[in-house]
Amino acid sequence: MTFTITVEPSGRTFAATENETLLAAAIRQGIGLPYGCKDGACGSCKCRKLSGTVTHGPHQDKALSAEEEAAGLILTCCATPHSDVVIESRQVTAAGAFPVKKLPVRVLQLERAAPDVMIVRLQLPANDTFDYHAGQYIEFLLRDGARRAYSMATAPHLKSDTPTLELHIRHMPGGKFTDHVFGAMKERDILRIEGPFGSFYLREGSDKPTILLASGTGFAPIKAIVQHMQHQGITRPTWLYWGGRRPHDLYQDAWVREAAAALPNLHYVPVVSDALPEDAWSGRTGFVHRAVLEDHPDLSNFEVYACGAPIVVDSARRDYAAAGLPEDAFFADAFTSEADKAAAA
Repeated sequence: MTFTITVEPSGRTFAATENETLLAAAIRQGIGLPYGCKDGACGSCKCRKLSGTVTHGPHQDKALSAEEEAAGLILTCCATPHSDVVIESRQVTAAGAFPVKKLPVRVLQLERAAPDVMIVRLQLPANDTFDYHAGQYIEFLLRDGARRAYSMATAPHLKSDTPTLELHIRHMPGGKFTDHVFGAMKERDILRIEGPFGSFYLREGSDKPTILLASGTGFAPIKAIVQHMQHQGITRPTWLYWGGRRPHDLYQDAWVREAAAALPNLHYVPVVSDALPEDAWSGRTGFVHRAVLEDHPDLSNFEVYACGAPIVVDSARRDYAAAGLPEDAFFADAFTSEADKAAAA
């Protein structure tokens, strides 16, 4: 059976069957609902159900608590309809969603950027168009049917110059895919990807001062956004805070410093939480999301784009709201691991 899903306040509609989630149906029909992990772990797709009946599949309590569900909130990534449904979502765009495609890619280059970070450059098919927003991600389609998601660190205009994508992959020991990346993967290997996915990209209709917050390899989509801002001539005041445990976790620190030198409106603040004496670190220390509040205690007129470990994103969302940041000015992409996703099941 097929039901009609209406999104307010835009009034856009799409169809969903009783066997698919609202999010899957929206992606299939090019409707730009907000989302992140697609697995009930991050909460990025949470919105309010105004009418209708849905059933939730497995999800984590931190993404949607029982109290929130009782109050009418749902996760579109794991909610299936049993009637026509009306939802309220602030991020639906009339023309912001690019078609999702499956493509073969060739491994062009592997670069060890840090002890546990590999920069993987992929060559796209020359005869196929792959459009996306800076900040979105792709998924690798593995032979056993599993998927692994990674954000693109390449702005779309750079991809058009040379049909390549850059990914920043952190090694998770014992991880099916990352063990392969750091072990058996070699240049010229052929892989399959699907994308683009995600609603983490710069909203260009605003001139508000902007915080770009990254932890670890959460820097990848932030890098793409910075490249996009430079290409588009976006001059809103912007602060990039990048946090790691030790200085080597800021594996493209030199690149950011060059970008900040070329963009007068971009201010770079690196933050290290667990530096050792041999690191000789003389910069900011502590939790990266707290460094933002030390510099900007009132966030009521800001927009924030946060990407990285779920604990960083969740802490930023909570603490920045307390500092006056409006709910609709916080955009996030939490890097949920397979362990995070398994916990939702």
